[in-house]
Amino acid sequence: MQTKIKVGIVGAAGYTGGELIRLLLNHPNVEIGFALSRSNANKPVYTVHADLFGETNLEFTNEYANNVDLLFLCLPHKESKVWIENNSVSNPIKIIDLGNDFRLDGNFSQGEFIYGLSETNEEAIKKANYIANPGCFATAIQLALLPLAKEKLLNKVYTTGITGATGAGQQLQPTSHFSWRTNNISAYKTLNHQHVPEICQTLESLNKEKVKLEFVPWRGDFTRGIFTSSTLESHLSMESIYAIYEAFYKGNPFVFVSRNTIDLKQVVNTNKCLIHIEKQGEQVVVHSIIDNLVKGASGQAIQNMNLMLGWEPTLGLKLKASAF
Repeated sequence: MQTKIKVGIVGAAGYTGGELIRLLLNHPNVEIGFALSRSNANKPVYTVHADLFGETNLEFTNEYANNVDLLFLCLPHKESKVWIENNSVSNPIKIIDLGNDFRLDGNFSQGEFIYGLSETNEEAIKKANYIANPGCFATAIQLALLPLAKEKLLNKVYTTGITGATGAGQQLQPTSHFSWRTNNISAYKTLNHQHVPEICQTLESLNKEKVKLEFVPWRGDFTRGIFTSSTLESHLSMESIYAIYEAFYKGNPFVFVSRNTIDLKQVVNTNKCLIHIEKQGEQVVVHSIIDNLVKGASGQAIQNMNLMLGWEPTLGLKLKASAF
């Protein structure tokens, strides 16, 4: 019988922290040791994450304890490194950081953070103690383009992507109010999104040449999910392109290449990524869809945990989408 490991969640009151709790409560090999939230200490987690009412009596704490095997850090960007240093995390404890502190530079005084995109880094993840979980848009766009990068077929890529309101985090902002989001859409961080450098870093390591990615992200009037469309030029036939993608993702437990059109509801509440390809003349469009909170954050973090601990990557992640 598998001995359960104990995990801690830092920043447990946010969307990704709540999603981790929801998933880990049903993971057969995991016990949640603590869920840390300074602003909600001593409150039941269901007072913040209402979907967990009746699922757990776990309470938030404001105290960190070193008596866990693995830590998930769900902190705002640029806060993880400071938090680790200020809380004397002991060396045997494995860390998965869902922020962006270590995605571009994994060097750290206690050890190297490995970029946690299993579709390119699985063997390194299996040996790692510290993981930098990819960003949500970065995950969707990289998965859409990895097969072409491996074949050294990337040059200029034009990508648009739309994300749900949960992509902005739980802290209230003017653009996350119901009255603003409903029946509304807007572009933001045009050609300047923070995920572009990590996307290019991965793609260029495979492509062996510079990739010029021009990315326009959009805010959508829905709760969760990401839909990206990447346009590029290729002389290859549609059948040849599909053959490249199907070979690359053959046997992958979470990434699936569809010859039919795809829609966001197919992946929401799952750890899947679906890919569909279209071509007109020399223009190729690669569509990819994920749930920004699962495959784009907490689900991918659990997938990385499973790999680090020698478990099946699908453990605790056999989730079904709500199609209607």
